[in-house]
Amino acid sequence: MNQLILSPGQVRKIILHATGLAKRVSFGKGADAVYNLINHLGFVQIDANYVVERAHHLIIAARVPDYKKEWLEELQADGRIFEFFISDSAYMPMEDYRFSLPVKEGFRLKRTALTTAEINLMKSVLDRIERDGPLTVKDFDNDRQEASSGWWDWRPSKVALERLYMDGRLMVTRKQNFSKIYDLPLNLLSSDIDTTMPTPEQFARHIIRRCLQSMGVAYLKEISWRARRVKDHLVKQEMQKMVEEGAVCEVSIEGLKTAPLYMLPAYKNKKIELKEDVFILSPFDPLNVFRHRLKDFFNFDYQVECFVPEPKRKYGYFSLPVLAGDTFIARMDSKADRKKGILTIHNLHFEPLKLNKEQIAQTREAIKTFAAFNNCQGIVITRCNNKQFSLL
Repeated sequence: MNQLILSPGQVRKIILHATGLAKRVSFGKGADAVYNLINHLGFVQIDANYVVERAHHLIIAARVPDYKKEWLEELQADGRIFEFFISDSAYMPMEDYRFSLPVKEGFRLKRTALTTAEINLMKSVLDRIERDGPLTVKDFDNDRQEASSGWWDWRPSKVALERLYMDGRLMVTRKQNFSKIYDLPLNLLSSDIDTTMPTPEQFARHIIRRCLQSMGVAYLKEISWRARRVKDHLVKQEMQKMVEEGAVCEVSIEGLKTAPLYMLPAYKNKKIELKEDVFILSPFDPLNVFRHRLKDFFNFDYQVECFVPEPKRKYGYFSLPVLAGDTFIARMDSKADRKKGILTIHNLHFEPLKLNKEQIAQTREAIKTFAAFNNCQGIVITRCNNKQFSLL
């Protein structure tokens, strides 16, 4: 079996092209561009952190010029995308709906045995939505018997709604305030949507193709991670078959000793033009989700520190990577005060690199654009290790 050998620069180009970051405009403009982006990536991860704009909006805004958040709502209302889990909660193209079914089946099969009271509550909740139409958790009586003990201590009706959502008997859309609206699949799925259960082989191959299309070059462990909610998935076995069939290429990188890497054949002779555009990225951007990839391919040691105890944080609570061309040049920890219209940058930390005039100018412009997208007219920088950015 022949193995393709790529230079580190080639790998970075392929990865950035696959993630839609080779240039500013890769998917067009307007709501159709948002759909093209989601359809290409296969998913856009959803996260509720609201220190700055939520992750899914940041992911899209980095790739779609003049992105409007209502475009995402319009696509969901039009039945072109849906929300669910594959590996993480995400927006996905509706044409992939059938590949969510093994995950739903997995949630149902691995669920611990429910009590009679829990089963009856789920039936009652489902009956009410069938009768009254789409509802939010606030439409149900507060049935909590004891005070809440924390963020994930849901009341019984919320637990019932989420169980019905996870096993596929309900689907969700979102209100403008990000709260979920629960509805029946028959109200959200058009008649032409394929709802047949894929075979284990079909599911594995779908995951492989989707991952390689959105990641460019990937390890088997990353692809398997995307299928992790399906027990005994066949990703490893089907990957080997696809390599033998020529549907996937195995690659290695000059000067680097790594586990086997995989790529779609379309990238074999593809000429990729890499712009020197500057992107401020969400920690949950497809490029950043697997931190080891940043270290292996971009020599960038990154960790989102909202999960790190405050005394141990090095760069800040929600530090966003800043990418210029194929190089991570900085990380920016900021908070948007939307009432006052001020973006406070707690720490703008640049890597030990020499920036040229164009990179400096583009980084300044990217920060201003980021502030505007967060409904902030003013920018305050409280800490920065580069004097050229102490004021904007």
